[in-house]
Amino acid sequence: MAEYMGELRRTHYCGDLRECNVGETVVVCGWVAKQRDLGQLIFIDLRDRTGVVQLAFNESTEKEIFDKAFSARAEFVLCAKGVVQERSSKNPDIKTGDIEVLVEDLRVLSKAQTPPFEIVDDCKTSEDVRLKYRYLDLRRKPLQDNIIMRSKIAKVARDYFYENGFIEIETPMLIKSTPEGARDYLVPSRVHKGSFYALPQSPQIYKQLLMLSGFDRYIQLARCFRDEDLRADRQPEFTQIDMELSFASMEEIMEINEGLFKRLFKDILGKNLETPFEKMTYADAMNRYGSDKPDVRFGMEICDVSDVVKDCGFGVFSGAVKNGGSVRCIVAKNSASVLTRKEVDKLTEYVKGIGAKGLAFIRWVDDEPSCGFKKFLTDEEFNSIISTCGAEKGDVVLFVADKNSVVLPTLGALRLKVAKKLDIIPDVFKFVWIVDFPFFEFDEESGEWVAMHHPFTMPKEECLQYLDTDKGKVVAKAYDLTLNGTELSSGSIRITDYELQQKMFKALKLTDEEIEAKFGFLVEAYKYGAPPHGGMGIGLDRIAMLLSGAESLRDVTAFPKVQNASELMSQSPAPVDQESLDVLGIEVVSE
Repeated sequence: MAEYMGELRRTHYCGDLRECNVGETVVVCGWVAKQRDLGQLIFIDLRDRTGVVQLAFNESTEKEIFDKAFSARAEFVLCAKGVVQERSSKNPDIKTGDIEVLVEDLRVLSKAQTPPFEIVDDCKTSEDVRLKYRYLDLRRKPLQDNIIMRSKIAKVARDYFYENGFIEIETPMLIKSTPEGARDYLVPSRVHKGSFYALPQSPQIYKQLLMLSGFDRYIQLARCFRDEDLRADRQPEFTQIDMELSFASMEEIMEINEGLFKRLFKDILGKNLETPFEKMTYADAMNRYGSDKPDVRFGMEICDVSDVVKDCGFGVFSGAVKNGGSVRCIVAKNSASVLTRKEVDKLTEYVKGIGAKGLAFIRWVDDEPSCGFKKFLTDEEFNSIISTCGAEKGDVVLFVADKNSVVLPTLGALRLKVAKKLDIIPDVFKFVWIVDFPFFEFDEESGEWVAMHHPFTMPKEECLQYLDTDKGKVVAKAYDLTLNGTELSSGSIRITDYELQQKMFKALKLTDEEIEAKFGFLVEAYKYGAPPHGGMGIGLDRIAMLLSGAESLRDVTAFPKVQNASELMSQSPAPVDQESLDVLGIEVVSE
């Protein structure tokens, strides 16, 4: 039978006790991390979320208490009362290593079966098993530290925005389905059979309506939902530090958010960030780094050699340029000893897997560079390539030739892979604002121009003339904040002019019926006086992942989903009974 705490009440957390507490009578509660039986001495490491403290039992301990300590096993839940004393054998590896609690009263509050894996910091058990028993995995200190850091980030963010005059307002979780870039999670209505709510991909429309309502500084830690394929930095449900300001320029919005990150890094990590952050245009980011979320902690920038090879005898290169594409490369400095021919072959297979046709290369190991396509070039052309890209002895040059929509992202991904292989990425934090995004992007599948962000994004005034004639020239007042190659937040100045908003809908080929069905209430609101406004949505989960040094969002999420969007512990999603479906008027069709 489990015991009860009775009159005992916790006075201290395990990890908070220090030498200054010597002589005090304390009560601590927690889980058994380890029990050591030395005959006349028993030691128990008691663990809670603050750390571990050693409980001591010796010849002076009452037999009943000693017997309880003897029978205690890993993960038993205990409550112990005793006097703090200095340890005879100190442990410098833990915060409480100078003291222990000599126990005079012990309650076994709950016994535990042997867990399916050992609750230790460096657990080698597979992630699937640990996710199945997530409540046990969360007892491990690394995960607890991550979750606690996430909580601190949320508090610091709230405090910062409150101090800057923002008002926290909750927006609905059951909303109307509107296009936002990913698939909606739909919720059937019992009352309105055949109709569905959507879970919000973001509070976008509601926060714009709050600006129209006169709440000129809005903040919310908003839960968002997107039905899309998962990866290490993506979950189907996530938290966004969502904010919106009226009567503010893009520069003011950036400044407010830079202030937030200065505060976060100072309060959470004790680091001083330099502001303002670097700004880079979308075109510059793609051309130099092959990504709109560039990792600028290291060089290896993309080099365009198209002009050098456009008329050369190597058809792969000249053909790509003639067909409107380009030939570009990255130079991995001093890498020839690491990027062997076998490793280059692996990189070739890698780029084929992400959409490229292949990989050309130069390996400069000996006095003369080794290059398979050199025989198709004149000496002048080959030397011009070497000169243009700045290659030297000891380097490896990797080339991709294709249309730009293939070349740039391929080299962007290859650049990161090679840098990790060479271990040349410094452990620093580099923020970059990406600005001047294209308003439209061409969808090759549909053959239509679609909004790169969302249809409420304001175009730059000087680009309005191209809305009907050349959509590729329209630049948006949109901005992303990236950190070390990860997108942290995305935002824009919003359209507030009714006629311009209608024109943007038309440019996106939305019919009057579609506009009314999807955005009618917002368009109607614009008729009643809309202030200029803009905002951002900042990924709280991604900030926590980067600040804690975690490898995946799963490491900073209490109960995460896996790649197929299921949760292994509760086994959701799961079928429901026929009665529940009948009430909703839904029939499940088998595949």
